[in-house]
Amino acid sequence: MKGNEALAEAAIQAGCDAYFGYPITPQSEVLEYLAREMPKHNRVCLQAESEVASINMVYGAAGAGFRVMTTSSSPGFSLMQEGVSYIAGAELPCLLVNVNRAGPGLGTIQPGQGDYFQAVKGGGHGDYKLIVLAPSSVQEMADFVFLGFDLAEKYRNPVLLLSDGAIGQMMEKVTFGHHEVKVSEKPWATTGKPATRQRNYITSLHIKPEEMEKHNFHLEEKYNSIRKNEVRYEEMNTEDAEYIFVAYGLSARICTKAMDLCRKQGLKVGLFRPITLFPFPYDALNKLADKATMMMTMELNAGQMVEDVKLAVNGKIPVDFYGRMGGMIPTPEEIVHHFENVIHPTYAN
Repeated sequence: MKGNEALAEAAIQAGCDAYFGYPITPQSEVLEYLAREMPKHNRVCLQAESEVASINMVYGAAGAGFRVMTTSSSPGFSLMQEGVSYIAGAELPCLLVNVNRAGPGLGTIQPGQGDYFQAVKGGGHGDYKLIVLAPSSVQEMADFVFLGFDLAEKYRNPVLLLSDGAIGQMMEKVTFGHHEVKVSEKPWATTGKPATRQRNYITSLHIKPEEMEKHNFHLEEKYNSIRKNEVRYEEMNTEDAEYIFVAYGLSARICTKAMDLCRKQGLKVGLFRPITLFPFPYDALNKLADKATMMMTMELNAGQMVEDVKLAVNGKIPVDFYGRMGGMIPTPEEIVHHFENVIHPTYAN
C-alpha cells in the first residue's frame, strides 16, 4: 500500500470514529481513502471547507469523547495551529498527521523535514507540547496510528504523526491485524449530563491568572511524565561506533545505506534514529557521546533537529550537520562524501 493509504486503513482498524480534513498534496489519498471506506463502517468522514474548519471539528468531536483524526501537509497544518493550541490546552486526545513537504510558503509538493521546529517546539501559541512520532516506513505509518491513539488517550493530549511526502507516496508491504485496540473510558467527555455526575466543562480559557498558572503547571507535570515514560528510538551499530549518524524518518532510511557504505570502508559508523521527536531521546544520545568521537545529523532542512542533538551531547563531542532543502533528496554516496570531508578532508581528494 501507499503510506497514506496504510495510515488511512490503520485509522479504520484502530477504531477512528471521525475524520475531518481538507485535501492538500502529498496527503490527499488519506481523505480519498477514508471518504470511500468510512461510510462502510458507519463512521464520519467530512471534507471541511478549510484546514481551520477541520481542526475545530476535531476539537468538537474529541470533546464529545470520539476517536478523531485529521491529516494535512505543511501549509495546511500551519493553518491549524491555533486550533492545535486550543486542543492541547483543553487536554483533548486526538491524532494529527502532517505529511511534510518542502517550504517555506507554498514551497513544493516534494518531501521535506522543515516542520520539525513547528512540531516539537510548539507551532501555535502558549506553553504546550504534542507527542510527536516520526515513521520511517509504510509499516510504521500504520503502526503509529494505533500507538498514537493509545498515547493520546493515555495522556489526554494530541499526538502528531510527522511523516513526509516520500513515505506518504511510496508503496511497501504492510501487515495489519497484530494490534489490540483498546478504547479508554472518557468520563470527562461532553456526552450529556446524567443525574449521577456533575456537569463536564471543556475549555482552554482561564481568566484568572492564578488559575491559568495552575493549569500550566498541571500541563508541565504531564509533559514531564511523557518525557520520563514515552521516549522511543532505534540504534544500529552503535556498540563499537566512533561516529554516529542521527536522522529520523526518510533521512534515517538514507543514512542506513550510508552507514553500510562507511562500514565497508572500515569506518566505524552507527545510526541513531529518534522515533519520538517529543519526547526527544536526550539521555540516550548523551550516553553515546561518552564513547563516540563525533555525531552528524542528516535532515531535509537547514538544520533543525541538530539543535536538539547538540543539547543532548552537551559539548562532549562535535556535532556536524548535512542537509538538503527544497525537496532535494541526497543519495547515500553524497552523505558519505560529506562525512569523509568532515572527518578527514583528504578523503575527497
